[in-house]
Amino acid sequence: MRSLLCGLLCAAWAVAPSAAAEPARTPAAVLRLTVVFNNVEQRGGLTPGWGFAALVEGLERTLLFDTGADGGVLLGNLRRLGLRPQAVDAVVLSHAHADHTGGLDAFLGAAPGAEVWLPAGFPAAFLHALADRRTRLRTVTAAERLFDRAYSTGPLDHGLVEQALVIDADPGLVVLTGCAHPGIVRIAESATQLTGRPVHLLVGGFHLMRAAPAEIDAVVARLRALGVAKVAPSHCTGAAAIARFRQAWGADFVEGGLGAVIEVPLR
Repeated sequence: MRSLLCGLLCAAWAVAPSAAAEPARTPAAVLRLTVVFNNVEQRGGLTPGWGFAALVEGLERTLLFDTGADGGVLLGNLRRLGLRPQAVDAVVLSHAHADHTGGLDAFLGAAPGAEVWLPAGFPAAFLHALADRRTRLRTVTAAERLFDRAYSTGPLDHGLVEQALVIDADPGLVVLTGCAHPGIVRIAESATQLTGRPVHLLVGGFHLMRAAPAEIDAVVARLRALGVAKVAPSHCTGAAAIARFRQAWGADFVEGGLGAVIEVPLR
Protein backbone atom coordinates (compact mmCIF):
# COMPACT_ATOMS: atom_id res chain seq x y z
CA MET A 1 0.00 0.00 0.00
CA ARG A 2 1.35 3.39 -0.96
CA SER A 3 0.39 6.23 1.37
CA LEU A 4 0.35 9.86 0.40
CA LEU A 5 1.09 11.75 3.59
CA CYS A 6 -0.22 15.30 3.67
CA GLY A 7 1.58 16.36 6.85
CA LEU A 8 -0.15 17.88 9.88
CA LEU A 9 -3.71 18.14 8.61
CA CYS A 10 -4.22 15.75 5.66
CA ALA A 11 -5.65 12.29 6.02
CA ALA A 12 -3.47 9.47 4.72
CA TRP A 13 -4.90 8.28 1.43
CA ALA A 14 -3.93 4.85 0.13
CA VAL A 15 -4.25 2.85 -3.06
CA ALA A 16 -5.06 -0.75 -2.18
CA PRO A 17 -3.55 -3.51 -4.33
CA SER A 18 -5.98 -5.46 -6.47
CA ALA A 19 -5.86 -8.58 -8.57
CA ALA A 20 -7.08 -6.53 -11.52
CA ALA A 21 -4.83 -3.76 -12.79
CA GLU A 22 -6.11 -0.28 -11.89
CA PRO A 23 -5.08 3.00 -13.46
CA ALA A 24 -2.71 4.98 -11.25
CA ARG A 25 -4.33 7.78 -9.33
CA THR A 26 -3.14 11.33 -9.83
CA PRO A 27 -1.47 12.55 -6.63
CA ALA A 28 -3.66 14.99 -4.73
CA ALA A 29 -2.77 18.67 -4.91
CA VAL A 30 -1.70 19.99 -1.54
CA LEU A 31 -1.86 23.45 0.00
CA ARG A 32 1.24 24.06 2.11
CA LEU A 33 1.50 26.86 4.67
CA THR A 34 4.88 27.58 6.25
CA VAL A 35 5.00 30.08 9.12
CA VAL A 36 8.16 32.12 8.44
CA PHE A 37 7.78 34.96 10.97
CA ASN A 38 6.20 34.72 14.41
CA ASN A 39 6.78 35.66 18.02
CA VAL A 40 5.43 32.23 19.05
CA GLU A 41 8.36 29.83 18.76
CA GLN A 42 7.92 26.26 17.56
CA ARG A 43 10.94 25.08 15.62
CA GLY A 44 14.57 25.60 16.57
CA GLY A 45 17.14 27.27 14.36
CA LEU A 46 14.88 30.19 13.39
CA THR A 47 14.76 33.76 14.66
CA PRO A 48 11.50 34.80 16.32
CA GLY A 49 10.14 38.34 16.19
CA TRP A 50 6.94 40.16 16.97
CA GLY A 51 4.63 39.79 13.99
CA PHE A 52 3.42 37.24 11.50
CA ALA A 53 4.19 35.98 8.00
CA ALA A 54 3.35 32.73 6.22
CA LEU A 55 4.35 31.34 2.84
CA VAL A 56 1.47 29.82 0.87
CA GLU A 57 2.38 27.18 -1.74
CA GLY A 58 0.35 24.84 -3.93
CA LEU A 59 -1.95 27.36 -5.60
CA GLU A 60 -1.73 28.82 -9.07
CA ARG A 61 0.60 31.42 -7.55
CA THR A 62 2.92 31.32 -4.55
CA LEU A 63 2.00 33.91 -1.92
CA LEU A 64 3.58 35.50 1.11
CA PHE A 65 0.89 36.53 3.59
CA ASP A 66 2.25 39.45 5.63
CA THR A 67 5.97 40.10 6.14
CA GLY A 68 6.57 40.35 9.88
CA ALA A 69 8.32 43.33 11.44
CA ASP A 70 11.90 42.83 10.24
CA GLY A 71 13.05 42.07 6.71
CA GLY A 72 16.42 40.67 7.74
CA VAL A 73 14.78 38.22 10.12
CA LEU A 74 12.19 37.27 7.49
CA LEU A 75 14.78 36.60 4.79
CA GLY A 76 17.00 34.72 7.23
CA ASN A 77 14.15 32.43 8.27
CA LEU A 78 13.22 31.80 4.64
CA ARG A 79 16.81 30.88 3.86
CA ARG A 80 17.08 28.49 6.83
CA LEU A 81 13.84 26.82 5.77
CA GLY A 82 15.14 26.37 2.22
CA LEU A 83 12.55 28.75 0.76
CA ARG A 84 13.35 31.19 -2.05
CA PRO A 85 11.90 34.73 -2.05
CA GLN A 86 12.16 34.77 -5.83
CA ALA A 87 9.53 32.01 -6.01
CA VAL A 88 6.90 34.32 -4.51
CA ASP A 89 4.50 35.81 -7.05
CA ALA A 90 2.57 38.11 -4.72
CA VAL A 91 2.59 39.50 -1.19
CA VAL A 92 -0.80 39.79 0.50
CA LEU A 93 -0.83 42.31 3.36
CA SER A 94 -3.52 42.03 6.00
CA HIS A 95 -3.26 45.52 7.47
CA ALA A 96 -0.89 48.46 7.86
CA HIS A 97 0.69 47.74 11.25
CA ALA A 98 4.47 47.51 11.15
CA ASP A 99 4.60 44.00 12.63
CA HIS A 100 2.94 42.81 9.41
CA THR A 101 4.50 45.18 6.87
CA GLY A 102 7.96 45.93 8.29
CA GLY A 103 9.67 43.21 6.29
CA LEU A 104 8.17 44.25 2.96
CA ASP A 105 10.92 46.56 1.71
CA ALA A 106 13.69 44.03 2.27
CA PHE A 107 11.58 41.24 0.84
CA LEU A 108 10.84 43.20 -2.35
CA GLY A 109 14.56 43.86 -2.65
CA ALA A 110 15.07 40.09 -2.80
CA ALA A 111 11.95 39.45 -4.92
CA PRO A 112 11.44 42.60 -7.04
CA GLY A 113 8.98 40.87 -9.36
CA ALA A 114 6.39 40.18 -6.66
CA GLU A 115 3.23 42.25 -6.77
CA VAL A 116 1.56 43.50 -3.59
CA TRP A 117 -2.11 43.15 -2.68
CA LEU A 118 -3.45 45.24 0.16
CA PRO A 119 -6.84 46.40 1.37
CA ALA A 120 -8.04 49.91 0.56
CA GLY A 121 -7.29 52.32 3.36
CA PHE A 122 -3.50 51.92 3.69
CA PRO A 123 -1.66 55.18 4.54
CA ALA A 124 -0.79 57.38 1.55
CA ALA A 125 2.91 57.43 2.51
CA PHE A 126 3.01 53.64 2.36
CA LEU A 127 1.44 53.64 -1.12
CA HIS A 128 3.82 56.36 -2.35
CA ALA A 129 6.82 54.33 -1.18
CA LEU A 130 5.60 51.33 -3.19
CA ALA A 131 4.97 53.53 -6.22
CA ASP A 132 8.49 54.96 -5.97
CA ARG A 133 10.00 51.51 -6.28
CA ARG A 134 7.59 50.70 -9.15
CA THR A 135 5.97 47.83 -7.31
CA ARG A 136 2.98 46.32 -9.03
CA LEU A 137 0.17 47.17 -6.65
CA ARG A 138 -3.34 45.80 -6.36
CA THR A 139 -5.79 47.46 -3.99
CA VAL A 140 -8.63 45.27 -2.73
CA THR A 141 -11.80 47.31 -2.23
CA ALA A 142 -14.35 44.57 -1.57
CA ALA A 143 -14.65 40.86 -0.92
CA GLU A 144 -13.50 39.13 -4.10
CA ARG A 145 -11.81 36.17 -5.71
CA LEU A 146 -8.16 37.02 -6.28
CA PHE A 147 -7.33 34.04 -8.48
CA ASP A 148 -7.76 30.29 -8.64
CA ARG A 149 -8.88 29.20 -5.13
CA ALA A 150 -7.74 32.37 -3.34
CA TYR A 151 -10.14 35.04 -2.05
CA SER A 152 -9.99 38.16 0.09
CA THR A 153 -12.60 38.98 2.68
CA GLY A 154 -12.19 42.54 1.48
CA PRO A 155 -11.45 45.41 3.85
CA LEU A 156 -13.13 44.82 7.20
CA ASP A 157 -13.17 48.07 9.16
CA HIS A 158 -13.16 48.19 12.95
CA GLY A 159 -11.18 51.36 13.51
CA LEU A 160 -8.43 49.70 11.49
CA VAL A 161 -8.93 48.23 8.03
CA GLU A 162 -7.86 44.60 7.71
CA GLN A 163 -8.38 41.79 5.20
CA ALA A 164 -7.98 38.04 5.59
CA LEU A 165 -6.87 35.55 2.95
CA VAL A 166 -9.34 32.75 2.22
CA ILE A 167 -8.35 29.58 0.35
CA ASP A 168 -10.92 27.11 -0.92
CA ALA A 169 -9.44 23.70 -0.02
CA ASP A 170 -10.93 20.22 -0.22
CA PRO A 171 -12.18 19.85 3.38
CA GLY A 172 -13.31 23.48 3.59
CA LEU A 173 -11.87 26.98 3.81
CA VAL A 174 -8.39 27.78 5.08
CA VAL A 175 -8.39 31.33 6.46
CA LEU A 176 -5.20 33.25 7.21
CA THR A 177 -5.55 36.25 9.47
CA GLY A 178 -2.90 38.77 10.46
CA CYS A 179 -4.20 40.21 13.73
CA ALA A 180 -7.99 39.85 13.39
CA HIS A 181 -8.62 43.39 14.60
CA PRO A 182 -12.18 43.26 13.20
CA GLY A 183 -12.75 40.12 15.29
CA ILE A 184 -11.83 36.52 14.50
CA VAL A 185 -15.50 35.51 14.55
CA ARG A 186 -16.39 38.23 12.05
CA ILE A 187 -13.55 37.10 9.79
CA ALA A 188 -14.73 33.48 9.90
CA GLU A 189 -18.30 34.57 9.20
CA SER A 190 -17.16 36.75 6.27
CA ALA A 191 -15.21 33.86 4.73
CA THR A 192 -18.22 31.55 4.92
CA GLN A 193 -20.57 34.18 3.51
CA LEU A 194 -18.17 34.82 0.65
CA THR A 195 -17.91 31.21 -0.49
CA GLY A 196 -20.83 29.36 1.10
CA ARG A 197 -18.41 26.81 2.55
CA PRO A 198 -17.47 26.11 6.19
CA VAL A 199 -14.11 27.07 7.67
CA HIS A 200 -11.81 24.06 7.95
CA LEU A 201 -8.83 25.90 9.46
CA LEU A 202 -8.17 29.33 10.98
CA VAL A 203 -4.47 30.33 11.03
CA GLY A 204 -2.71 33.39 12.45
CA GLY A 205 -3.27 36.06 15.06
CA PHE A 206 -6.68 36.11 16.77
CA HIS A 207 -6.11 39.35 18.75
CA LEU A 208 -7.14 38.01 22.14
CA MET A 209 -3.99 38.67 24.18
CA ARG A 210 -5.77 41.22 26.39
CA ALA A 211 -9.14 39.49 26.42
CA ALA A 212 -10.79 38.37 29.64
CA PRO A 213 -11.46 34.63 30.08
CA ALA A 214 -15.19 35.16 29.51
CA GLU A 215 -14.51 36.89 26.19
CA ILE A 216 -12.20 34.10 25.08
CA ASP A 217 -14.83 31.51 26.00
CA ALA A 218 -17.45 33.44 24.01
CA VAL A 219 -15.19 33.48 20.94
CA VAL A 220 -14.54 29.75 21.30
CA ALA A 221 -18.28 29.08 21.53
CA ARG A 222 -19.11 31.17 18.48
CA LEU A 223 -16.38 29.59 16.35
CA ARG A 224 -17.60 26.17 17.43
CA ALA A 225 -21.15 27.14 16.46
CA LEU A 226 -19.88 28.24 13.04
CA GLY A 227 -18.40 24.78 12.55
CA VAL A 228 -14.73 25.80 12.44
CA ALA A 229 -13.01 22.42 12.35
CA LYS A 230 -9.40 23.29 13.21
CA VAL A 231 -7.52 26.25 14.65
CA ALA A 232 -3.86 27.31 14.57
CA PRO A 233 -3.69 30.49 16.68
CA SER A 234 -0.44 32.36 17.34
CA HIS A 235 1.09 35.87 17.28
CA CYS A 236 -1.31 38.26 19.08
CA THR A 237 -3.69 35.55 20.31
CA GLY A 238 -1.99 35.44 23.71
CA ALA A 239 -0.82 32.48 25.77
CA ALA A 240 -4.04 32.17 27.79
CA ALA A 241 -6.25 32.18 24.70
CA ILE A 242 -3.98 29.73 22.87
CA ALA A 243 -4.23 27.37 25.85
CA ARG A 244 -8.03 27.68 25.78
CA PHE A 245 -8.19 26.92 22.05
CA ARG A 246 -5.91 23.92 22.55
CA GLN A 247 -8.25 22.63 25.25
CA ALA A 248 -11.42 23.28 23.24
CA TRP A 249 -10.22 21.76 19.94
CA GLY A 250 -8.15 18.92 21.34
CA ALA A 251 -6.75 16.79 18.52
CA ASP A 252 -7.95 19.41 16.03
CA PHE A 253 -5.72 22.10 17.52
CA VAL A 254 -2.83 22.77 15.13
CA GLU A 255 0.49 24.22 16.24
CA GLY A 256 1.04 27.40 14.23
CA GLY A 257 4.23 28.89 15.65
CA LEU A 258 7.41 29.86 13.84
CA GLY A 259 8.53 27.11 11.47
CA ALA A 260 5.20 25.28 11.42
CA VAL A 261 4.39 23.51 8.14
CA ILE A 262 0.68 22.87 7.68
CA GLU A 263 -0.66 20.91 4.72
CA VAL A 264 -4.26 20.57 3.53
CA PRO A 265 -5.51 18.72 0.44
CA LEU A 266 -6.79 21.00 -2.31
CA ARG A 267 -9.08 18.60 -4.15
